Amino acid sequence: MSEKLNFLDFKDAVEKSLDLAIPIAFSEIIPISQALGRVIAKDVICVKNLPSFNNSAMDGFAVKFSDAGKTLNINKVIFAGDKGEKVKESLWDNECYKIMTGAKVPSDVDTIIPIENCFEVTDKTVRIPSDIKKGANLRLKGEEQKEGNVLFKKGEEINSSHITLLASQGLVMVEVLKKISIAVLSTGNEIKEPWESADEEEIYNCNSFALISQLKEKGFDATYCGVIPDNLEESKEYIKTLKNYDVIITSGGISMGDADFVGEAFLQNGLETAFHGVNIKPGRPIMMGTMDKSLVICLPGNPLTAMVNIYLFAIPILNKIQGNENIYHDTAFAMNLEQFKTKAGRVNIVLGKLENGGFKVTRNNKYGSGMITALYESNSILVTKESTSEINVAQEVYVIKFNSKLTKQETNIFN
Repeated sequence: MSEKLNFLDFKDAVEKSLDLAIPIAFSEIIPISQALGRVIAKDVICVKNLPSFNNSAMDGFAVKFSDAGKTLNINKVIFAGDKGEKVKESLWDNECYKIMTGAKVPSDVDTIIPIENCFEVTDKTVRIPSDIKKGANLRLKGEEQKEGNVLFKKGEEINSSHITLLASQGLVMVEVLKKISIAVLSTGNEIKEPWESADEEEIYNCNSFALISQLKEKGFDATYCGVIPDNLEESKEYIKTLKNYDVIITSGGISMGDADFVGEAFLQNGLETAFHGVNIKPGRPIMMGTMDKSLVICLPGNPLTAMVNIYLFAIPILNKIQGNENIYHDTAFAMNLEQFKTKAGRVNIVLGKLENGGFKVTRNNKYGSGMITALYESNSILVTKESTSEINVAQEVYVIKFNSKLTKQETNIFN
């Protein structure tokens, strides 16, 4: 490559990468049965009071609070689903209604007493306790949500609780932002696909499968577009065909080796580089920029490095492009359980396992960037400061959790 690597400060790289992300503007209307994990395209307004009528939270007796302590005659029994004449006001003095959970409550009573809290219950009468609370077990019309309220805001990611509320409103379709299109590619003549035969000097292409599955875990669909040739002209023509994707993610071919043509091929296709090289380990050669309307994320080729950096850098970017209001990593403070060393002068990304509030470094922080099983053994990342050379036992650390929910607030990964 003709461009000399200029290692950018890690914090600046995070900020620059997020600046590249422009939220998608296109939307589509889909059934709520297909909406899990999708991002709401516009505010959803409450169209039906929740609950839509005064109803009982318990099986019991609907009474006037002023009748506390009295023995009352049972006027009638009201079941869930009864309406019209069956729930019309009809109480005389010293009367109450027997009522079932979810049944509409007539307006001439104001309190529900559970059956098990009453005395001398018969088919015709009941004695009400004297120590009752006015309004108890009475769910009022619109107390949870009123017509016109904003139920959900644009940018929320739909989960099962969203589906529940949408269904309660009779809304079976919802407008969501269209899914962004992502291309995933590998590089290297030594790469063989898992369905091909590989000799001892060739390696199977695990990167693309790893990255696509990692994206899938975070709700993104990606298309595997093959292996970029280790030849500048062929790489240039190959990359030219990818410009219809919103995001292009590659692994390998961006260091300073004689056969690392990927970066140059992107430059010759009009890539505007935001940065190429970050002062971190693993992942120093990482490159990002824009090519026409596509965001380009070029990751190093070693599997561990590629997977750690797609999680650290790419997932927040992709969530921002997708329009998700929650783009940052879920983090936690933990107590370090095992002393280990890191190299000062750069930001170190350290794998470990977070359990019961404790963080234990993976393999005493002694693993190579090409290793795969170290990832399997880990569930979190610790990001050090450039000045850090050692993490001591019982030291409080700040870690990023794998495969957990996103947060709205910016992750303070520099502390």
